[in-house]
Amino acid sequence: MGLSADFFERLNRWQAVVNEGLARFVPKLSGQASRLTEAMHYSLMAGGKRLRPILVFAGAEAVGGDPEKLLPVACAIECIHTYSLIHDDLPAMDNDDFRRGKPTCHKAFDEATAILAGDALLTHAFRLLAHEELEKTFPPERLFRLWRLISEAAGLYGMVAGQMADLLAEGKPVSPEELYFIHHHKTAALIRASVLAGAILAGAEARKEKNLSDYGWKIGHAFQIVDDILDLVGDEKTLGKPVGSDLAKKKATYPALFGLEGAYEKARHLLTEALESLSSFGSEADFLRDIAYYVLERKL
Repeated sequence: MGLSADFFERLNRWQAVVNEGLARFVPKLSGQASRLTEAMHYSLMAGGKRLRPILVFAGAEAVGGDPEKLLPVACAIECIHTYSLIHDDLPAMDNDDFRRGKPTCHKAFDEATAILAGDALLTHAFRLLAHEELEKTFPPERLFRLWRLISEAAGLYGMVAGQMADLLAEGKPVSPEELYFIHHHKTAALIRASVLAGAILAGAEARKEKNLSDYGWKIGHAFQIVDDILDLVGDEKTLGKPVGSDLAKKKATYPALFGLEGAYEKARHLLTEALESLSSFGSEADFLRDIAYYVLERKL
């Protein structure tokens, strides 16, 4: 088993759809708001795999939904992800100068503008989740579930709690349970929510929702483990940021706790479990299977 022959063609096609959607749904304002939206677009369009919005499409496809109807949701999740990167890079947080090979938002603009650009992206994401196109297409009860899912994944039950725990763990020995908490919240929560978002709006039955939730958690953790590994052994040009930054900052990572081979093994085990979560699905979930392989193999 491995990636399908047409995987990268499909991935590139969906990436283009997301990029077009972001250009459409995130405005570029003039006048006094122009600097704010310039900074938003600077970080939004700086590259990136668009994994989370593509998972929205793939989750819907796996339960027979129409991915084309979910573009505002996909763009909203990418806005949330980008806001989190802008804020994580700030001097008060991870203090990173480069992201995807370009100066980080606070370096390209200034700290205050970066904070406000992140704030605006997060807030605009929820405007997109209530977009008129979604209101016309989906029942209110599904939209309410979507809003609850994503707000939990982005906030104190998800990313923000994970970032706080990550900062508190710097330079300190952590247990496997503490490391799991950090990455379960900071990374895996939004990835799981991305998979489930499309499925919820498509009206997935409870059993399939549960299976997709399990899949999302597994690939979310695998994604973070691979990130931790790449920080040690990746190529700086490919990563777009200095290699070894986690080590220099004494971050809580899987290689630091389990060693490189132990981290590889955990990632491979999670891939197996993610694929098992999809065992009741047919070919409609093949793109999700491919994404699981892609998460493990990217840049390695």
